[in-house]
Amino acid sequence: MTQPDPAAASAAFDKARTGLWTSLQKHLQTVYAAEADFRAATRFTETFPFPNSAATPQQLLDYQHQRAVLRDLFMDETVQLDTLVKAVRTKGYAEADKKLLLLMILGYLDLADTVFSLLDTHRPSQQEPDEELDEARTRFERVRNFTRLNIRGVAGLLQGF
Repeated sequence: MTQPDPAAASAAFDKARTGLWTSLQKHLQTVYAAEADFRAATRFTETFPFPNSAATPQQLLDYQHQRAVLRDLFMDETVQLDTLVKAVRTKGYAEADKKLLLLMILGYLDLADTVFSLLDTHRPSQQEPDEELDEARTRFERVRNFTRLNIRGVAGLLQGF
């Protein structure tokens, strides 16, 4: 059995880290652009949740469109992050390298959550239930908790006992 070349493993990890960093930056640009559009669609009020009567019909249409865009982005990002975290865990990188990649992902999760939480706060006072969105929120939290757990590691959890 041949031993893996440490230089090749290091180069592969560096490439993965750089690729992840670039990808996360692009995703953040998309998330922040969606946030700007969503906030622009809620300029008609400073009170949240807001009554539908606070907006004109056109403002409500614009709001609903931008909410749908942000909601769809949240759902897509959640699926991609779930897949990405699982992929990092199965790669043959050293545990410390995996933790570094997961830490980068966790940072992104926390930043993205500040934007996606607008779906909960910047909303009308009367809104239809959205089971798909609720499932995405649950999945997002599961991914974030799984990422945190893997950064800390089982050994770190057992030290408190």
